[in-house]
Amino acid sequence: MTILLTEQIKKLPTSPGVYRFLNDAGTTLYVGKAKNLKKRVQSYFNRDLYSFKTKHLVSQISSVQYTIVETELDALLLENSLIKTYQPKYNILLKDDKTYPWIVIKNEPFPRIFYTRKKIKDGSRYFGPYPNVKTMQALLKLLHDLFKFRTCSLDLSDKKINEGKYKACLEFHLKRCLAPCEQQQSKTSYQKGIQEAEQIIKGEINPLIKSLAIEMLEHASNFAFEKAQEIKDLIDQLKNFQSRSTIVSSFSSNLDVFTWYKTEEFIYINFMVLKAGVVIHSYTSHVVPGLEEQLVDNLRTILFDLKQRFGSKNQLIISNDEIDLDIETFKIEVPQKGEKRQIIELSLKNVQYHRLEFGKRKSISIEDVKSDDLLNELQKTFKLSTVPLHIECFDNSNFQGTNAVSACVVFKNGKPSKKDYRHFNVKTVEGPDDFSTMREVVYRRYKRLIDEGETLPELIVIDGGKGQLSAALEALDSLGIRGKVAIVGIAKKLEEIFFPGDQFPILLNRRTKSLKLIQFMRNEAHRFGITHHRNKRSKSAVSSELDQISGIGEKTKQLLLNEYKTISNIKKFGLEEVTKKIGQSKATILFNYFTSTEN
Repeated sequence: MTILLTEQIKKLPTSPGVYRFLNDAGTTLYVGKAKNLKKRVQSYFNRDLYSFKTKHLVSQISSVQYTIVETELDALLLENSLIKTYQPKYNILLKDDKTYPWIVIKNEPFPRIFYTRKKIKDGSRYFGPYPNVKTMQALLKLLHDLFKFRTCSLDLSDKKINEGKYKACLEFHLKRCLAPCEQQQSKTSYQKGIQEAEQIIKGEINPLIKSLAIEMLEHASNFAFEKAQEIKDLIDQLKNFQSRSTIVSSFSSNLDVFTWYKTEEFIYINFMVLKAGVVIHSYTSHVVPGLEEQLVDNLRTILFDLKQRFGSKNQLIISNDEIDLDIETFKIEVPQKGEKRQIIELSLKNVQYHRLEFGKRKSISIEDVKSDDLLNELQKTFKLSTVPLHIECFDNSNFQGTNAVSACVVFKNGKPSKKDYRHFNVKTVEGPDDFSTMREVVYRRYKRLIDEGETLPELIVIDGGKGQLSAALEALDSLGIRGKVAIVGIAKKLEEIFFPGDQFPILLNRRTKSLKLIQFMRNEAHRFGITHHRNKRSKSAVSSELDQISGIGEKTKQLLLNEYKTISNIKKFGLEEVTKKIGQSKATILFNYFTSTEN
């Protein structure tokens, strides 16, 4: 440490606050928060630094600056603000500056409602941000259909309207605007629509429906039936929109949902804001852990950044595990059952899905894609959305309905990945039912990959025609991954390629690299499967013969099967060698049986 840095650390207060590490050029390297500034900053220099990243940071620190705050919440908010301002090299967290859109109610006479990616401090009201753009667009369409808000940017001041500066435009004649520019809609009526629209945006649909129902009854009692019908139509549209919203709970309280899953590289998170049981915001992503030693520090920082980003003031937060917020304003619950637990499960599904999808994207190498003409051709031939760097092929084998087995071979970057090959002993199917066998093994294969958090292939090849392909599709449907993985079937006789949903197969040019790769995979799956099938049949035959020998029990039989595989091998090794494995008396019984059967 420099003399300046040593003196700065000595003078640090023991109060809670936020600190910044700077290098010689005055660039902010890292922003952190602490309950005790002096103790926290000293810890970087008074301990063995096992993390290479932390060692590298400390080697560049030239000076430290700090700001004292009153509470831990103030520290979190200030840290968040400083990270976004300085974008420090060693703060990987909170750098997500993706411009998600907001819905804005413009501060102007007869306010417009539209979406924007820029927030301007002009008195307008902003709602969001909306990570799901389709949801936001559906909401805006509903608002304009219900209330016929203007979309023009005219200055509708009282003076200009009274002077008759404007004429009703095409939107009015198409019945998509009520022409406030010609005073055909009053400011009071327009403003009432704005207030109701704001309630819908905030997710307060049920209170609005109740209020409108009272108003409808009042008009009906005064014999204003046309007006009552208009309000009824409005209520019906609101209920229809509500039924299409993501309603995950029947309780009316507002809360936030924060779930997470940590790997060595990333923290995968999902954050949802619920109002009256409806998800109004949902955000799923991953972050690289910061330099904080404790996981709880990272989680606390992520959570408060998300609450601030989405403008959530909900005091109740439910999560899949305890997080020590150390702030009385907010309460963390970890529900174990009931509706809240179901919400946690829904949130965790989003986390795991993002983890799988991100893992798949991460595994794709641009260099590999550019250099491999074979996979590029396969992508074009099968009209795949991504280059199939990971392909899996299934084949079934059985002998007159017995010893049914299946094989799955795995190709990565167009080459066999033999360490990933898998055999399946069929468990639930009796008799020669090729379709049910295919359904079982495809389900077992991808159920396990999903449970273990492994990446799914870009393409699945099924050895068989339409029936086998349909059975495999049923397995994908039951796992909820149909459409997320491309799948084709290949029939042996004419090398026909079957696609899901197509009535007729296609015939590929036999000279194409695509067909040659699919054929090679099919043949490899058949070879791998038939080898396992023969071994299983051989073991079955050996087991059956050993069962006939009185004095050879189940344990001895299994030992012989595992050690010698076949009867001929047992005979080949001879009495003396086998005696070492199973003992003199049992070996004598065994070889006496062999002698008697040979004679």
